[in-house]
Amino acid sequence: MWIRSAMTYRASFVVTVFGNLLVTGLDFVAILLMFSQVDSLGGWSLPEVAFLYGLSATAFGIADLTFGSMDVLGGRMRDGSFDTLLVRPVPVLAQVAADHFAVRRLGRITQGALVLGWGLSAVDVDWTAAKVLLVPVMLVGGGVIFCAVFVAGAAFQFLAQDAAEVQNAFTYGGTTLLQYPPTVFGKDFVRGVTFVLPLAFVNWVPASYVLERPYPLGLPPWAAFASPLVAAVCCALAGLAWRAGLRSYRSTGS
Repeated sequence: MWIRSAMTYRASFVVTVFGNLLVTGLDFVAILLMFSQVDSLGGWSLPEVAFLYGLSATAFGIADLTFGSMDVLGGRMRDGSFDTLLVRPVPVLAQVAADHFAVRRLGRITQGALVLGWGLSAVDVDWTAAKVLLVPVMLVGGGVIFCAVFVAGAAFQFLAQDAAEVQNAFTYGGTTLLQYPPTVFGKDFVRGVTFVLPLAFVNWVPASYVLERPYPLGLPPWAAFASPLVAAVCCALAGLAWRAGLRSYRSTGS
């Protein structure tokens, strides 16, 4: 329904997608402006940072396309319309994810993929079969990790009921920080996004293996291939949080 609604006015849809692509591209323009004044950022070259940026933006774009509408949950609970989702013979999580589905978000995926493509072509890497395979694993695993963060943020809204911006701080904020190398952040912060909210496994850790750079916090070599495992654990925990939040829901009665 939402796709048909968006495609009703084709010219408006194309302009919206193109505008979304340009707006999200401003993040990379900011990085280009930095490199117009410096040769490296935290010891990382422009192609290497573009590689990080492309991985983060594309993985997040996939999650944003599928679960980016989770922030409407708080509004539905406040106005009582969430109750209508509970009586339909469809999983509530699927309904919330599809609510206000925005095809325009394809612009973010396109923009991230373009930067990633350039980064892959420009970065100086001795490619092996393991490194080539790790790139799509990073995209899929990173997308799943971000999806889990979206779901966990939605589960928190059952408690707070108006926490969309708190959720956005970890989703949109998370993809922004991953666009920069870990060496520009303090070690305590890097520990937090590695062991508490494991966003580092979206790109920092596996990308260090591909680029043959030291792992953040001196992690073991096998950590580069742990993204699928981390994604699975994140999904399990987010699923438990969602079920707990859903069970605690109390209708507004209106």
